[in-house]
Amino acid sequence: MSIVFAIIIFSLIIIFHELGHFLVAKKCDVKVNEFCLGLGPTLLHFTKGETTYSLKLLPFGGACTMEGEDEESEDGRAFNNKSVWQRFAIVAAGPIFNFIMAYVLSVILIGAIGYDTPVITGVMDGYSAEEQGMQAGDTIVSINNYRVHFYQEVSVYSFFHPGQEMKVTYLRDGEKHSATITPKYSEEDGRYLLGITGNYQREKGNVFKTLQYGFYEMKYQIYSTFQSLKMLFTGKLTVKDMSGPVGIVKTIGDTYDESVSSGVFYVIMNMLNIAVLLSANLGVMNLLPFPALDGGRLVFFIIEAIRGKKIDENIEGRVHLIGFALLMGLMVVVMFNDIYKLFV
Repeated sequence: MSIVFAIIIFSLIIIFHELGHFLVAKKCDVKVNEFCLGLGPTLLHFTKGETTYSLKLLPFGGACTMEGEDEESEDGRAFNNKSVWQRFAIVAAGPIFNFIMAYVLSVILIGAIGYDTPVITGVMDGYSAEEQGMQAGDTIVSINNYRVHFYQEVSVYSFFHPGQEMKVTYLRDGEKHSATITPKYSEEDGRYLLGITGNYQREKGNVFKTLQYGFYEMKYQIYSTFQSLKMLFTGKLTVKDMSGPVGIVKTIGDTYDESVSSGVFYVIMNMLNIAVLLSANLGVMNLLPFPALDGGRLVFFIIEAIRGKKIDENIEGRVHLIGFALLMGLMVVVMFNDIYKLFV
């Protein structure tokens, strides 16, 4: 069952990503030769107008193949013959659509189960929060100028900034207060703690609150992705901590097994939560300024706009090819690491 859910989630996220490229390409009057879901040999296909729509064997991946995208074309509607800003918009649309999808799913999730407010339910003896006078009932507003909207953001911020001194702004009886908290390492928990306990009880708001907190949920997932990448680049995380399709399928399976006893509703909500995370993650990853990714292509467009002329296509092609090879190498390493984790 986990594989079925994984295929559905991956497929929806990829389709939406490629749909962004597709719709903006059509808006810019670019000829789209193929719109496909999956990689490898074609299983099914049909042609409507000038575009072939196909389903391929491997469910992880997809493409919106445009005329003149990877080769020279004399067609006036070819991608390579459009203005630099039209090409920029077409390429940027994929990640942007991932953020749109993450927001829409977040709104559905918040509308269905509500959100947890950053209200403290208690303080722990011997910790900085108690010494600074924080009390049950205080509502955390921000940590080191990071705006807090959910209680889960408190623990996540602490995870990404272990041991760092934190200026916590909170509300008590409608008045703002601040406290400087130094996290304390807990041998029992194996991590730094602020010394507070929080409210994970969900609250539901009106339509406007739901739309507002849907945005906050998407922002939180994007923040978590950026912080994870930062820890990876600074050596606080390693490639072994990364997960590829195999690891994600396992996570989906574990989540399904844990929630299935609670009923179909909770299974769907947990799958939605994973989809929000993956869609936001894909949007961020694709915007990284790395060759072969959408972000890498956008860098070339920006350079072209500044220079006033195109970069040699052979040079650009070689750069993207090297980037693609490196990404494939990384994917192989991550995949083997995921498989190794299954047996340890």
